[in-house]
Amino acid sequence: MGTGLHGDADARQAIVKTGGAPGERRYRAFISYSHSDEAAARRLHRWLESYRIPRRLVGQGTARGEVPRRLAPIFRDRLEFPAASSLNAAIEEALAMSDALLVLCSPAARASLWVNAEIRLFRRLHPDRPIIAALLTGEPADAFPEALLEPDAAGIADEPVAADFRRSHDGAKLARLKIVAGLTGLALDELIQREAQRQLRRVIAVTVASLAFALIMAMLLIFAILARREAEHQRRQAEGLIEFMLTDLRTRLQGVGRLEILQSVNARALAYYGEQSDLNRLPAESLERRARVLHAMGEDDHKRGDYAAALATFREAHRVTATLLAAKPGDPLRIFAHAQSEFWLGYVDFVRFRYARALPRFVAYRDLARRLVAISPEDLKYRRELGYAEGNLCTIAVARKGPPADLDACAAALATMEHIARSSPGDPGIQSDLANRHAWMADALRLTGHDEEAMAHRDRQRAIIDRLLAADPKNASYRQDWILSRYSTSELLRALGKPAEADAMIAESRRVIDGLIASDPENEDWRVWREKLNQPDPQ
Repeated sequence: MGTGLHGDADARQAIVKTGGAPGERRYRAFISYSHSDEAAARRLHRWLESYRIPRRLVGQGTARGEVPRRLAPIFRDRLEFPAASSLNAAIEEALAMSDALLVLCSPAARASLWVNAEIRLFRRLHPDRPIIAALLTGEPADAFPEALLEPDAAGIADEPVAADFRRSHDGAKLARLKIVAGLTGLALDELIQREAQRQLRRVIAVTVASLAFALIMAMLLIFAILARREAEHQRRQAEGLIEFMLTDLRTRLQGVGRLEILQSVNARALAYYGEQSDLNRLPAESLERRARVLHAMGEDDHKRGDYAAALATFREAHRVTATLLAAKPGDPLRIFAHAQSEFWLGYVDFVRFRYARALPRFVAYRDLARRLVAISPEDLKYRRELGYAEGNLCTIAVARKGPPADLDACAAALATMEHIARSSPGDPGIQSDLANRHAWMADALRLTGHDEEAMAHRDRQRAIIDRLLAADPKNASYRQDWILSRYSTSELLRALGKPAEADAMIAESRRVIDGLIASDPENEDWRVWREKLNQPDPQ
């Protein structure tokens, strides 16, 4: 079978119609191949027509004439002719107008009548023009068409030197250059050398371009890193300010009892995190701060009497801290943060007298505190947290008037806090906690009928609070604790048959609570205490 013109049927018809003088050249080469080798013929045809001869070789004179810039056009027929027909006029015309014949050799080509016919016709038309063999598959004896081995016009029959595409021989790259050398008359060595130089220039160009691209990318990366560092620096500054608002400033505002300012501080801090498009992408430390903001907001909502808002806020904090803890179960900071979430959810239920719902939260809080102490037994902060957790179980037991076994939690909480107080005798916060534990111990003793022992703990509570208030007389939290201690002591005095002393304590407490309410009218806790103190006979 012949191979087709690089074009469509109309172009082939134009050859027949226009014709051409015998020997007129139009094609650099005619590719003769078997239909079985069509894919290889198509690839080679595409490569030859797109190949550019090295610039320094273009224009040189060779036995084939002046070296062109390109080898196009190359003839490759795309039609398969019927077995009964002879070579048609278009094929004969193309052979007549071709400078060379390129035969793709394979066992299929050797068996092809049309490949052999095309070789014989080309040799008859152009005995002086080259026939180039390209060995695709098989051994030469099995792949070369018989016509290729027939004697030429001079009666000489030599096996042609083929461009061997087989991987074990020339390979495709060298074989293609051999074909170019055969079509142009250039020396193969010179062509290989020039091609190598061109490839080297291409490699250099690609390398330079790659280096330039790498330099640009490096500069962009540096800019990105600097921008990221700046953003990180700004984030740290912003979160440092939030940390200040959540610690030092918050403590000071609590001391003066200004809940409306605390609410504004918390809202501004939470708004900062709300501006983040995806909270899941925040660093862990930012999420921990976010949880602390939520705890603070929930606490203040609760103090203002907005229990629904407080519960929603504490639930969100619990979700955040649970996620953090699940990622690092052994991290003490995350254990601590989640312990606060468990406490606040339990506390909301506790103050609403839902003790059955509060108890599992307080137990979970106690268990987390125990994990903290197990991780760092000498850390007073963690031991203090355990004291709080044991104290919460004490409050549940007292509120439910539980059996003596449940009230043992009160003694455990007091013992823990006394140990901490001995280690840090000058810490006012720990002293305040110790006073609170004496108060709950007194309540537990009253439930078991030990009123005299209960009064001893009330006396210790009042003594501690008096010292704290003397050191910081404007501290609203201490003043509230002072009122609570007087109120509870007055109840115990009545039980011990001392109503006059009880009335004196209540009267003094009323004066103090009125001053606190005047300083912060929105404080729900203080309004509740005023109502209690205004009762004629507190129970």
